[in-house]
Amino acid sequence: MGHLSTHVLDTANGCPAAGMQITLQRIDGDSVTTLKQLALNHDGRADGPLLAAHEMAVGRYRLLFAVAPYFRARGAALADPPFIDTVQLDFGIADAAGHYHVPLLASPWSYSTYRGS
Repeated sequence: MGHLSTHVLDTANGCPAAGMQITLQRIDGDSVTTLKQLALNHDGRADGPLLAAHEMAVGRYRLLFAVAPYFRARGAALADPPFIDTVQLDFGIADAAGHYHVPLLASPWSYSTYRGS
């Protein structure tokens, strides 16, 4: 049974991005619907799936990762405006029965992502 998950690692401090705010949205043409907003737990993960098996649907989605507010809360001195503020990651779910894991590695100056397992 499929589901959607994420995991964020703070590469500047070498730890999970505990407390980072994320938003999950569904994109349908020009319409964007917010499905979920939450803060990541002590391990840099959501406490449950972002989309559980019964919520999975083929389509386009967006994850918004509040990177600058997270690093400011950790005491990082960021420019105004910050180099990286919110990471917007648009992705597709082609198989509603699949497991989609979307990790993010982030610092105040860079980020990378991939489809995890």
